[in-house]
Amino acid sequence: MVLQKVVEENHVEVSDTLIDDNNAIIKTSLCVEVRYQATDGTVGSWDDGDFLGDESLHEEEKDSQETDGLLPGSRPSSRTPGEKSFRRAGRSVFSAMKLGKNRTHKEEPQRQDEPAVLEMEDLDRLAIRLGDGLDPDSVSLASVTALTTNVSNKRSKPDIKMEPCAGRPMDYQVSITVIEARQLVGLNMDPVVCVEVGDDKKYTSMKESTNCPYYNEYFVFDFHVSPDVMFDKIIKISVIHSKNLLRSGTLVGSFKMDVGTVYSQPEHQFHHKWAILSDPDDISAGLKGYVKCDIAVVGKGDNIKTPHKANETDEDDIEGNLLLPEGVPAERQWARFYVKIYRAEGLPRMNTSLMANVKKAFIGENKDLVDPYVQVFFAGQKGKTSVQKSSYEPLWNEQVIFTDLFPPLCKRMKVQIRDSDKVNDVAIGTHFIDLRKISNDGDKGFLPTLGPAWVNMYGSTRNYTLLDEHQDLNEGLGEGVSFRARLMLALAVEILDTSNPELTSSTEVQVEQATPVSESCTGKMEEFFLFGAFLEASMIDRKNGDKPITFEVTIGNYGNEVDGLSRPQRARLQKEPGDEEEVDLIQNSSDDDADEGGDLASVSSTPPMRPQITDRNYFHLPYLERKPCIYMKSWWPDQRRRLYNANIMDRIADKLEEGLNDVQEMIKTEKSYPERRLRGVLEELSCGCYRFLSLTNKDQGHSSRTRLDRERLKSCMQELESMGQQAKTLRAQVKKHTVRDKLRLCQNFLQKLRFLADEPQHSIPDVFIWMMSNNKRIAYARVPSKDLLFSIVEEELGKDCAKVKTLFLKLPGKRGFGSAGWTVQAKLELYLWLGLSKQRKDFLCGLPCGFEEVKAAQGLGLHSFPPISLVYTKKQAFQLRAHMYQARSLFAADSSGLSDPFARVFFINQSQCTEVLNETLCPTWDQMLVFDNLELYGEAHELRDDPPIIVIEIYDQDAMGKADFMGRTFAKPLVKMADEAYCPPRFPPQLEYYQIYRGNATAGDLLAAFELLQIGPAGKADLPPINGPVDMDRGPIMPVPVGIRPVLSKYRIEVLFWGLRDLKRVNLAQVDRPRVDIECAGKGVQSSLIHNYKKNPNFNTLVKWFEVDLPENELLHPPLNIRVVDCRAFGRYTLVGSHAVSALRRFIYRPPDRSAPNWNTTGEVVVNMEPEVPVKKLETMVKLDATSDAVIKVDVADEEKEKKKKKKGNAEEPEEEEPDESMLDWWSKYFASIDTMKEQLRQQEVSGTDVEEKEEVDNTEGLKGPMKVKEKAKAAKEEKKKRTQGPGAGQGSEVPEKKKPKIDELKVYSKELESEFDNFEDWLHTFNLLRGKTGDDEDGSTEEERIVGRFKATDLHPADINGKADPYIAIRLGKTDIRDKENYISKQLNPVFGKSFDIEASFPMESMLTVAVYDWDLVGTDDLIGETKIDLENRFYSKHRATCGIAQTYSIHGYNIWRDPMKPSQILTRLCKEGKVDGPHFGPPGRVKVSNRVFTGPSEIEDENGQRKPTEEHVALSALRHWEDIPRVGCRLVPEHVETRPLLNPDKPGIEQGRLELWVDMFPMDMPAPGTPLDISPRKPKKYELRVIVWNTDEVVLEDDDFFTGEKSSDIFVRGWLKGQQEDKQDTDVHYHSLTGEGNFNWRYLFPFDYLAAEEKIVISKKESMFSWDETEYKIPARLTLQIWDADHFSADDFLGAIELDLNRFPRGAKTAKQCTMEMATGEVDVPLVSIFKQKRVKGWWPLLARDENDEFELTGKVEAELHLLTAEEAEKNPVGLARNEPDPLEKPKRPDTSFIWFLNPLKSARYFLWHTYRWLLLKLLLLMLLLLLLALFLYSVPGYLVKKILGA
Repeated sequence: MVLQKVVEENHVEVSDTLIDDNNAIIKTSLCVEVRYQATDGTVGSWDDGDFLGDESLHEEEKDSQETDGLLPGSRPSSRTPGEKSFRRAGRSVFSAMKLGKNRTHKEEPQRQDEPAVLEMEDLDRLAIRLGDGLDPDSVSLASVTALTTNVSNKRSKPDIKMEPCAGRPMDYQVSITVIEARQLVGLNMDPVVCVEVGDDKKYTSMKESTNCPYYNEYFVFDFHVSPDVMFDKIIKISVIHSKNLLRSGTLVGSFKMDVGTVYSQPEHQFHHKWAILSDPDDISAGLKGYVKCDIAVVGKGDNIKTPHKANETDEDDIEGNLLLPEGVPAERQWARFYVKIYRAEGLPRMNTSLMANVKKAFIGENKDLVDPYVQVFFAGQKGKTSVQKSSYEPLWNEQVIFTDLFPPLCKRMKVQIRDSDKVNDVAIGTHFIDLRKISNDGDKGFLPTLGPAWVNMYGSTRNYTLLDEHQDLNEGLGEGVSFRARLMLALAVEILDTSNPELTSSTEVQVEQATPVSESCTGKMEEFFLFGAFLEASMIDRKNGDKPITFEVTIGNYGNEVDGLSRPQRARLQKEPGDEEEVDLIQNSSDDDADEGGDLASVSSTPPMRPQITDRNYFHLPYLERKPCIYMKSWWPDQRRRLYNANIMDRIADKLEEGLNDVQEMIKTEKSYPERRLRGVLEELSCGCYRFLSLTNKDQGHSSRTRLDRERLKSCMQELESMGQQAKTLRAQVKKHTVRDKLRLCQNFLQKLRFLADEPQHSIPDVFIWMMSNNKRIAYARVPSKDLLFSIVEEELGKDCAKVKTLFLKLPGKRGFGSAGWTVQAKLELYLWLGLSKQRKDFLCGLPCGFEEVKAAQGLGLHSFPPISLVYTKKQAFQLRAHMYQARSLFAADSSGLSDPFARVFFINQSQCTEVLNETLCPTWDQMLVFDNLELYGEAHELRDDPPIIVIEIYDQDAMGKADFMGRTFAKPLVKMADEAYCPPRFPPQLEYYQIYRGNATAGDLLAAFELLQIGPAGKADLPPINGPVDMDRGPIMPVPVGIRPVLSKYRIEVLFWGLRDLKRVNLAQVDRPRVDIECAGKGVQSSLIHNYKKNPNFNTLVKWFEVDLPENELLHPPLNIRVVDCRAFGRYTLVGSHAVSALRRFIYRPPDRSAPNWNTTGEVVVNMEPEVPVKKLETMVKLDATSDAVIKVDVADEEKEKKKKKKGNAEEPEEEEPDESMLDWWSKYFASIDTMKEQLRQQEVSGTDVEEKEEVDNTEGLKGPMKVKEKAKAAKEEKKKRTQGPGAGQGSEVPEKKKPKIDELKVYSKELESEFDNFEDWLHTFNLLRGKTGDDEDGSTEEERIVGRFKATDLHPADINGKADPYIAIRLGKTDIRDKENYISKQLNPVFGKSFDIEASFPMESMLTVAVYDWDLVGTDDLIGETKIDLENRFYSKHRATCGIAQTYSIHGYNIWRDPMKPSQILTRLCKEGKVDGPHFGPPGRVKVSNRVFTGPSEIEDENGQRKPTEEHVALSALRHWEDIPRVGCRLVPEHVETRPLLNPDKPGIEQGRLELWVDMFPMDMPAPGTPLDISPRKPKKYELRVIVWNTDEVVLEDDDFFTGEKSSDIFVRGWLKGQQEDKQDTDVHYHSLTGEGNFNWRYLFPFDYLAAEEKIVISKKESMFSWDETEYKIPARLTLQIWDADHFSADDFLGAIELDLNRFPRGAKTAKQCTMEMATGEVDVPLVSIFKQKRVKGWWPLLARDENDEFELTGKVEAELHLLTAEEAEKNPVGLARNEPDPLEKPKRPDTSFIWFLNPLKSARYFLWHTYRWLLLKLLLLMLLLLLLALFLYSVPGYLVKKILGA
């Protein structure tokens, strides 16, 4: 070990005490120093001081050690060697940048805490100085952390977040759309899809007689459970055949996946994916079909982007779109999961049942009253072992076997020990096995495997009451608060070979016996030693302040008062007496007793002590210099290696996390060179990874390592090696502009490390610390044992081992939810050490020095006997100064939306409060709190590096009752010893921001500084004077002294008041005379009063200003508060609402830099308008366009194609066939645009650029606007292969191969317009007002979060019980309220409204437009589905000109007519005038010059009659479309568009209820009136008639056998349908007795249908059931089905085969029957596909298929048919008859005479039919008749004979 350490550390000091023959310690110590330096300098990268000759340090430590060893009774060696080097590393926090030049040791003392003070510039100069002018792009920095991070080595970092997040119920919504199923296995089935989530089932409707049903039905499941429970729920999709009211139907196949898998997908959803069905009862069968569905899982506040529907053709590629997560193979195999349950230990005595207590009362026996069994849940199935009656250490040796597809789509397996009971079984403990952690799916991966290993189960406390209030914890919900039991189990997986006939083919869970394993397989039992010292117990909640308090520490069941364990028998029996490990390190113990039991009586709880009062809220325990200790021995299998590996990885991860937080902090506070720090972080990471490899490489295998140990080690090593490599390469790529992206990549490293470090096979249970008051358990803390584990290798040491840890105790279980969980029950400073007993000699090494041990009576004189308490002899006096300057963005605690905050500062056992500031969320206390007479115990130099932490809590003062808790934060004070000077660089300290937490959520920041000053021998006279005036106005309050408080300078804040909108009622009264108060840093201004809010909600005095002193450092600016009050009579005010603007910097006026092209306007917001805004009359037109879901692809029907000259474009371009103008309508434009949008999305996916991700507001303009447009424009011109019709490409590129009709497009935004254009807040800012207490669950939405969560698109939520809604539109604007109730759309979740509404309104009274969708109900009121609100005023005044979108091209007639009353040239002129831009100068035709840009474009236009006229509009339009390029005033103008807005329902906050696509045009009334509104009514389906002539069939399989000749024949007929078998199936006549499989029919079917070309769907209207009120429209794909059947007279007809032709793309028929093959239908060969809508007439042979027993397709016949498509008009002109009727009759088929045998020879044919089919039946009947005849005769003649016999005749 030592050599290994030398090689890695390149230097080590070993000191040890010598031992004589009796293993007694001789009082001599030996100190050896070993140094090693590799020639290449590769080692020692963790500690930069290593190569330095800092002899002074070594000398001093050596001396101390030698003397230590010689002092009698002192502790042998103060520090472990590992700790020493670690210590030095800590000492130089800011280790020199690793640039080759090392600094000498002398600099260290001042460098100590510099980071807090060092500004980045100094660092930078230093870096350059050290680097000798290195390239600044390769400099990297080591850690530069603020004081809040921990650099010390005696204290570990406290954890700020308090509230347990697990176990708390949340809202979830699972939405599933079942679209269609394909390739279902089975003949002529009626499939229903059943969707199951957890225990909820929902069914689709039944589709009859089809193997590929189309459903498109949508289901929503709502849950309110904790995340763990939610993510373990199973989503099961199964297809059931012929289910009806009476019978449950037969299962065809099912598919299972857990909710967690869906949630972990990008966007939390699978979209249009195919689920593979398999039959759980027959695993050898293969797949049973596919179901296409969308699945989305949404928690509250999740954003979901709905991918725009891609073309259906892409999705027909089933294999490429399977419903499986990334990386799961499409062909999943069946596998068996063996969960082997061996035995359990340490079960609690579950005498909770009443029976047990009764038994005990009567018989007086209290035997083992627990009857345990184990239950395992996996993938929706459960299996359980046998019950072991009355046993605490049950042995099962059984295995539970699950069969499931591998890899499984269910992530966790739940193993639960339960107690069997006659009344109800209770869970004793639960353990989850995460399959991702025990397997690896990489190339060198391994199947899930585990153990045999012990797993520990935690749950409720072991206090045996009748009703356990924390029973949930035993079920695995929430964090367990006590050890329950441990279970030895193993898990293995074997992949099945399904072709093997011996296999049982069902997936039922089986339970069998398993082979027992040896005792030692989980590791050798070792004796562990746990020591703890309580240094401080304070902040004890006052509710527990009256009774004495004791603390109990337990590990497993050891130390538990109730049923603590003594040493386990097994462990003792295994050891032979001569075993060396039995030699405990106990001096002078010659006799056996001390060795066996008397050596350590464990002390697991501190002596009871009465708390003393700290202040009104908290108490503390007066430990003073006597610190109580606890210690105990426990026996566990020695599996430390697992924990060590986890610790190394944790340590790397902690270092990385700290570094990344630094970088983020630097970016946030805009310090220079964050990239250098990031390089340093990556360097540390790669070093850490290589260090892990070198440490674990030497890990020699011992017998108790399981397969998982070996495999995990391998995969961890691979992962870390590759991570080290990646970190190296990343380091080189980190540049100034890439910091943010690289930071994201590093976050991935961090997640991966944390994932790897989590060890699935437990060994030592966690340590629990309980606070007991009056024998009741009050509060607890749980510390993972790996964090306390000792190792001699420094990296393997647990992060809290031998450190003082600050623990905050919390309430157990559900009591800790919500606000109760935020209060601290107690704060402990606790020192803990856990390790093997034989390594225990240094267990006190990390305690603050300067104490004496007090031992128990039997341990006196024994050197390594642990003390029961420590008495500190050294104590230092200190004074703490807390400079509390300011807090900001606090939590609103009062109903007024404000708080009355004050801060309470705790240090050791004192606390002080700042003053209370009323009615503010951003208090500037500017107050210094002085704590005097602080006594800290320990050595002075240690306290300098390791002061205790300060806790600051912020409260809201209430007039009545106790103060409300608002948040908490921690700080470390800067310490000045008596012998140091109070001068820079360390003093005076600087103000810093500390993040305030409330539970897990952040709740503001505190700006403060803390200094801890030692009071020297001369008393307080030596301390720096407290200068500065005492503020007498505020009472005796000392302000923050001058050197610390920020430097202020005067600012003038100008505010432009515009108006108030949408004020809600206050206490049921309308707001009538509101006023706005604006306050910043104690100064403020009030707006003028609005005298009548209803008449005019705008202010009459617009601009006001006030002066205020703000810090020069912009980061310290306080927020600006906006409050609205309503002035009532008698001078009363009520608060209407308030808003805090957190970032003032974006409003700071910086004088325009003339060289820069873009300069800002002054003041907060300046609007170029007349000062008093006239009330404008406006006509607003709202266009509602469809929320169409079924967007597929537009192919404009090319019926009459006219050649037209292009209106634009060069003459050389090949002439393109343009669709006829009259054919096009607005919808053509819409669908073409959607196509383009999909195309772009696809390219984005390909290029991997996700433009959607908005990082910072400032980038969005650049990112999302012009850039995107320009790139697309380029693409369109350069590559004519891709069809990118980018929004800026003027005319999209023509694609020669794929003739795409050229259609002008509009822009489809997949979200609100506001989010594209920064909420239109360019002219002034809108601030949302919040009022009242911010609830704990509701997120108070601030202006940044204006847009609440996103949800599933266009699928409205079903409001009726039948799962459908009858939606209609309602529009409100001011007093206008339009309800379009009569035009509701029946039973649709994807309605197309296609309506436009005209409303007149006047600003500013009516500016908020609400568009709501209601669900129509015949009786009762209509329900609101969801609504969206649009602020029209913002749009109207915005410079983006959102009144009327600018079209892509200018035309004066046709579908693309210009809508705006102003022509492009007028708009351009006006924009130039308003922006004071030179222009527009229309030059020669086709050119226009604006400012210094020139735009060109076509110069002529065609009117309706085809006349060409010169025009300037085209060029003006092209200038408008590129307005953002104009220097200084340019910005994007809103294009002609359709926006998609989420519908929200106030009852279900944060969860979207659907989407609405619409646009709004606004036209001022003083302008010329706009033209007639566009007609966007939904396209009416076109009426068609499809005529199908079935001519012949051939090669049909022969079903029937001829009775006489035995030859096979079939009676063939053909059945066909288009819309569904029920509605319109048509059959030919029967061709009887076909012997060759040939049939002749000459039969015509007629199918009239309504068809939507744009969506490629047939529209049918029918009533859903006899009770329906009205007909419902269905859209189904246009598919023609042809089937052949064998007719039977007396039984059901036999189905022989079928083909389904998609009328838009089906294989062209073969010319002859010979050429017609099966592959044509299965798509295995490339057959040209045709569309009946283009070809109009098609004739040919098509194959008919059916599935055989093995589910393979087989050819069962061929049919010759002719398809002819006509429009309804053509069909009327040219009618034909059905079958072979008039008009235009078909001739009768010439069939061979056998088929007419029926008429010629009826007997023969009767014989043939009857005999052939029913011969056996006839024979049996004949026989029966004979028998009956005989019987009758017998009965008839018996009496006569009998008479004769009797009479003797």
